[in-house]
Amino acid sequence: MNEEGRGPSAEPLLALIGDHLESIRGALDDEQHTLLLTRLTALAEAPPDDTMAVRRALQGVRLALRPLPFEHPVRVALDGVRLVAAPPGPAAVTEALALISLMTAPDPAPAGSTPTGSTPAAAPAVGAGDDRAPDPLLREPALSAAEATARCGGAPPPELIKLPDPPHGDRYPQFQFPAGGGTPHEVVLEVNRLLLADIDPRGAASWWLGGNTWLGGTPASFLGLLPDHELVGAATALVEGE
Repeated sequence: MNEEGRGPSAEPLLALIGDHLESIRGALDDEQHTLLLTRLTALAEAPPDDTMAVRRALQGVRLALRPLPFEHPVRVALDGVRLVAAPPGPAAVTEALALISLMTAPDPAPAGSTPTGSTPAAAPAVGAGDDRAPDPLLREPALSAAEATARCGGAPPPELIKLPDPPHGDRYPQFQFPAGGGTPHEVVLEVNRLLLADIDPRGAASWWLGGNTWLGGTPASFLGLLPDHELVGAATALVEGE
């Protein structure tokens, strides 16, 4: 139990993830599973002696596990983990490295697969906006890096969501800026800090652009319509597991 008596500490939670990797993979879609791997990678790369960096990275892992069914053992344990009372130790980074190794291990080649040394047919190249593999986030209205820099009056702040788009350059979702021009919405920056947008911009963008039962709609659509504190409250509810 942690100091608050609310469940396992961070390291046992990571070990529990390892025990249930197969069922986690079955419960998450491809994008959610990739997000989990991304956040575990951020944890593995955090300096072990930097408590705040490890804590932030662990919070990212917790957020990535939220889509699991409520009855899943990892999801049940999730709400019992509190990262404030007892700072996570270096063992959390070690556990993350082990999980990444397990999650990225190649599957055994099925019978009839391409023999070693042969070259499989190349998959068609897919770029942003290609209907064969649409990326909903990259289809959203966005500013280019140059446009975002101009609107910010300099380099965009790190908490601003920046989505990599190799064929066209980095994209900054447009909802982050007022429609009539100007610098980013302050509430967007505040919420993005809660959602760790600097670590996982796709996860933060998905929250803003996806349905939200707390608000009853898409958070981005309520900018300027709802009081800022309600948007912050909805994001806080996600982070704190309420």
